[in-house]
Amino acid sequence: MREAVTFLTDFADQAVLLPLAVVVALCLGISGWWRGAAAWLLGVGVTLTLMLLFKIAFIACGPADDVLRSPSGHTAAAAVVCGGLATILGVSRRLTVPIAFLAAVVIGGSRMALGAHTPLETLMGGATGIGGAWLIARSAGPVPAFRRGRVAIAAILVVVVLHGARMPAEAHIRGLAWRVGLLLPVCRAT
Repeated sequence: MREAVTFLTDFADQAVLLPLAVVVALCLGISGWWRGAAAWLLGVGVTLTLMLLFKIAFIACGPADDVLRSPSGHTAAAAVVCGGLATILGVSRRLTVPIAFLAAVVIGGSRMALGAHTPLETLMGGATGIGGAWLIARSAGPVPAFRRGRVAIAAILVVVVLHGARMPAEAHIRGLAWRVGLLLPVCRAT
């Protein structure tokens, strides 16, 4: 059972989703849809930046209890990428948030099942990712006629090739947060 949950959660690892975000942006740029590429980079970039800042703040300053130690970056990334891809590929914008929500529930559930995050941490990650997907949908403008199939195939290839790769981002973030905590007298490094 643990292997199946790990298999699922690995789809949302930064080692998979960061290259996927770059490939999708490149595909959109090559297709000539600059506004879509900019919206994609904005939504994904804002989401991941917010998650980094949240993680640093919570890790460096420490939570009041063990309910919120480190918001789920996997959950946020899955929500923004799935919801954003739906928009980019021409799915009705009314479905962007529900698709992002579904991705957040599936990946958030896998993170909780593995004991990596609490419900509040996955909720915070999910809300951030859903907000990023919504930002993509609002910023992209009308979806022009372009070869969406090529974007979808490129995205699938990236996921298939990189699935199972893991980026030790959390360890690096913890190290950075520890250094931030030392610099900020209101925080206590953990």
